[in-house]
Amino acid sequence: MRLAAIVAGVKMFAAQQLNRATQLILICSLLWIEAPGLSMSSLVSSQTEDFIDWWQHAVFYQIYPRSFKDSNGDGIGDLQGIISKLPYLAETGITATWLSPIFQSPMVDFGYDISDYRAIQPEYGSMADFDQLVHKASSLGIKIILDFVPNHSSDQHEWFKKSVARDPVYENFYVWADGKKNEQGILQPPNNWLSVFYGSAWEWNEQRQQYYLHQFTKEQPDLNYRNPAVVQAMDEVLLFWLNKGVAGFRIDAVNHLYEREDLADEPLSGKTADPLSYEYTKHVHTKDLPEVLAMVQHWRQLLDDYSAKHPDGVTRIMMTEAYADLHVLMDYYETADGVRGSQMPFNFHFITDVDCDSDARDFVYNVEKWLIYMPRGHAANWVMGNHDNPRVASRFGSASVDAMNMLLLTLPGIAVTYNGEELGMEDYREISWEDTVDPPARNAGKKDYKKVSRDPERTPFQWSNASNAGFSTAAKTWLPVNPNYLGLNLAAQQEAARSHYKVYKALIELRKLPTLRRGRFSIEPLSRAVFALRRTLKDYETIVTIINVSAKEQLINLTDFINGPHKLIVEVAGVESTYNPGDFLFMASSHKSDKNWQLQLSPFTGLVLSHGPVGMSAQRRLLLKQIIKSFNVVLVALLMYNLWRHKWTKVNFN
Repeated sequence: MRLAAIVAGVKMFAAQQLNRATQLILICSLLWIEAPGLSMSSLVSSQTEDFIDWWQHAVFYQIYPRSFKDSNGDGIGDLQGIISKLPYLAETGITATWLSPIFQSPMVDFGYDISDYRAIQPEYGSMADFDQLVHKASSLGIKIILDFVPNHSSDQHEWFKKSVARDPVYENFYVWADGKKNEQGILQPPNNWLSVFYGSAWEWNEQRQQYYLHQFTKEQPDLNYRNPAVVQAMDEVLLFWLNKGVAGFRIDAVNHLYEREDLADEPLSGKTADPLSYEYTKHVHTKDLPEVLAMVQHWRQLLDDYSAKHPDGVTRIMMTEAYADLHVLMDYYETADGVRGSQMPFNFHFITDVDCDSDARDFVYNVEKWLIYMPRGHAANWVMGNHDNPRVASRFGSASVDAMNMLLLTLPGIAVTYNGEELGMEDYREISWEDTVDPPARNAGKKDYKKVSRDPERTPFQWSNASNAGFSTAAKTWLPVNPNYLGLNLAAQQEAARSHYKVYKALIELRKLPTLRRGRFSIEPLSRAVFALRRTLKDYETIVTIINVSAKEQLINLTDFINGPHKLIVEVAGVESTYNPGDFLFMASSHKSDKNWQLQLSPFTGLVLSHGPVGMSAQRRLLLKQIIKSFNVVLVALLMYNLWRHKWTKVNFN
């Protein structure tokens, strides 16, 4: 039975049976349902979904479990702690979260050294806790992505122990090689390959009488992907967790998976005189080999096959971590012959290529180069921070937090947020040597550890001004809490009239607009200090983000950028902005030097503006749309009640 027939029948019945007030309300509601694309479509359109798959416009929120929330008072974050905070993520608007490793591990590299790929680290909880986490997250509309570490295992994994013992099944599960003697007859590693974490990438094993490869710590032996049994074993691991209900995986250090088989020395880089530094050689034999791409494509096929066999509407996805050349990363998306790989080859340009000294042109260049090289039909992604790099507030300055989140969340495609960036959490650089636990920092020694330590960006989440920032009731936490938690914490920002958290939450709400979901995109530097980006979609409001990356106040006229005079509405304004959401700004003067028609941007601040078919802010339109949606539920209930009273069974819509 078609909707139009139902509408016609109900209109006829309403005319015969219902009082005039109910008739009017009912027919107006049905008009909205029957023709949502009328002139007020940007106000009340019921079209909230479109051709975009769930992940293509998502905000992925990275949780570092050890530092997120401790539920049992041992000073270490855990799964029950995450479960307790899932409502916070849902309230914020997060629909997908990526968990750093939660698998069983000796914790030499805090989860990136896995001793059992199918077990939960006991400090974090149990498999029952994980099942509860997936179920609770699903009930809140949040998908779970797991951090998968395929390049290496822990040296405590049963596979490695059996490989050391030359068990026939596992003998070649890892990369083993004989040493070579120097002129003095002393046994040396097979070649000059170096560990990312400093020193030789080879470690002698006395029992097996061979060296094994470890591109990271010596407790993280590299798996041998030239052995089909290793590939099969890892496929089975992926399927195990897919059957547990996860929506995909973030693949760690994926471009390290393969090494040159003949173990040739790597050429010197000339960057440093320290022969133990990772920068001493060019890593042409240990990274980005062609076989890596083939493995990424293999895993993509596995995920696609699983999605096809489980028609629940959820595409299982892959996010890949590789600090690599742009051309290489684009092949991860799709090769020239059309073979697809990772849905999300991580885009680290906001981490590696811009900083507090970058000007507007640098930001524009780094946005455009990704979009220029990205194959058509794929989703861009933007990573503003993670557990391996200084936080946004520490890289760009605390005054830039809101502006950087405006950039992140109004660009087309996928946004990735590291936990705490929504608050503007800062690195705690004064962690003592005694409290330092990060392997590269410990390797660097007491004199230089602060230069390389990743501990400062991994400190516990700052929930409140309670003891240990509300993270734990323990006397001592695994890493010290940043002392600035007394003023910088979630509870305070939720209560404040303006805060980084409220800006972040408003931006996520704004992302629901069709314009930000699927609108066209352009970006320009307006000066060396200011750049602006524009999102447009026919019949919907235009969204403009404008950002001042300089330490000086800037006066900007947007008339040319927005193609003529317009009345602009402030959608989102930062904590230090002179504007407020809902303010009207008029761009109408032909005299660009006339300050009456110029925007005033405080240092390091940004604005998100709109102009479009309806003289109301997009935020208010979203709110009104939600109110109308709720109102329609009431109307339907009223209709059913009246139909019941007036003998629904006598009405024939056929």
